[in-house]
Amino acid sequence: MVACPVLILTQSSILALLAIAVDRYLRVKIPLRYKTVVTPRRAAVAIAGCWILSFVVGLTPLFGWNKLGEVERAWAANGSEGEPVIECEFEKVISMEYMVYFNFFVWVLPPLLLMVLIYLEVFYLIRKQLNKKVSASSGDPQKYYGKELKIAKSLALILFLFALSWLPLHILNCITLFCPSCRKPSILIYVAIFLTHGNSAMNPIVYAFRIQKFRVTFLKIWNDHFRCRPAPPVDEDPPEEGPHD
Repeated sequence: MVACPVLILTQSSILALLAIAVDRYLRVKIPLRYKTVVTPRRAAVAIAGCWILSFVVGLTPLFGWNKLGEVERAWAANGSEGEPVIECEFEKVISMEYMVYFNFFVWVLPPLLLMVLIYLEVFYLIRKQLNKKVSASSGDPQKYYGKELKIAKSLALILFLFALSWLPLHILNCITLFCPSCRKPSILIYVAIFLTHGNSAMNPIVYAFRIQKFRVTFLKIWNDHFRCRPAPPVDEDPPEEGPHD
């Protein structure tokens, strides 16, 4: 119960980033049909699906894929009686097979690679549109794709920071599983753990400074729920419309 919440929250971050990447792809791929395809109802279903999957993946050790059997065997081999004493530390209760084969190879690495491919395609589509020779009366598409390019760059930066922060810890997990005799310096483990926590603290700042809509929403949440007063008027960008033919 102590170890699983971090797995749930990490997985929800990855799936949220993937959902956002798909959303940006649809905005540049089908701009004229985007609002009819990505409806609030479908967005809510996608968000709920991300959280349900996150709970399933994160709570899997609680359902039995953990080190309890290994601890019990070691306890019996030492001739001890009664219930085994279990130290509540992450690596002593969570199976490295689960962390590497299931968590990393199935639910972390493939989504990250898929997001890289999606953003490469997004940048390609936006550049393709921006490089088109447009007439003086076709300002809207240029403005639209210029804004999408800026947002895509910001989200790609967030994806890069996420990968940079989380991959070192997963690589250390792989070393623990595939090379048990390999020595891992404690400072390296602490730095890897610090990076994962730092990423969680860094994301809201990156979102707020790089993307105005997030900044406006953060201010609204802060004023409505923490300061208990309506948010002051903030100059927002005009509603985004798709490019016109």
